[in-house]
Amino acid sequence: MDVLIGHILARGRKKKYSKGELLFAAGGPADGLYYVASGAVRVYRMDEQGREVEIVRLGPGEFFGEAVVFASPVFPAFADATLDSEVLFLDKSGLLEDLDRVSGLAQDLLGLLARKCLVLNRRIEVLELQTVRQRLVRFLLSRCRDRDSGVVHLEMKKGELAKILGTIGETLSRNLKQLQEEGLIRVTGRRIHIPDCRRLQDEL
Repeated sequence: MDVLIGHILARGRKKKYSKGELLFAAGGPADGLYYVASGAVRVYRMDEQGREVEIVRLGPGEFFGEAVVFASPVFPAFADATLDSEVLFLDKSGLLEDLDRVSGLAQDLLGLLARKCLVLNRRIEVLELQTVRQRLVRFLLSRCRDRDSGVVHLEMKKGELAKILGTIGETLSRNLKQLQEEGLIRVTGRRIHIPDCRRLQDEL
C-alpha cells in the first residue's frame, strides 16, 4: 500500500467538503478514486422508498471509488461528508497511465481491491443475515472491549446510527427501548450503559 498512498499524496488533487456536502451521486461519472485525508465520508444507496442504506463509512487513510473506476462508467451509490473533510482525488485516466509506469502501483491497487471486496462482502452478509437487533447488539459489544461492562458515547445522532446499521430511526428506537426494558442497556441521552457485556453477548 505504500506505493499507492505515496502516489496519491503526490499526484492527488485536494478537495475540501463541508459536513453534509455531496462528493458524488449515483449515476454520476466514475472518473477517479478518492482518498480520505481528514474527516469522514460515508457511501450509501437509496432504496425504492427513498430511504438511505449505508454501505460503508470511511475515515483518514482509507480509499473509495477504486473498484468502480475499473468496473463502471458511473457511480452506483452516493457519497457525502459526515464531517468537514479533505480528500485527495486521483483522475481515472492518469491512474490508468501510471499503472504501467510506476513500479508496484498495480500490485498495491489489486491488494486494495481484494481487501475492499472482503469488507463489502461482510457488510452485505451482516445486512442480509442479521436482524436489526443483532446488528445493534454487535455495535454495542464492539464498545465493550473485553470488559464486564461498558458505556457507549454516541458521537452521532440516532438517525445516523440507524443508517450505519442499515435501518430507519423508528426501528432503531424500538430496538433500543426493547433492550432497555429487558435490562440489557440503559439509555441516557447519547450515553448507552451496558451493565453486563456477557449477558448482551448471549443475544447473539
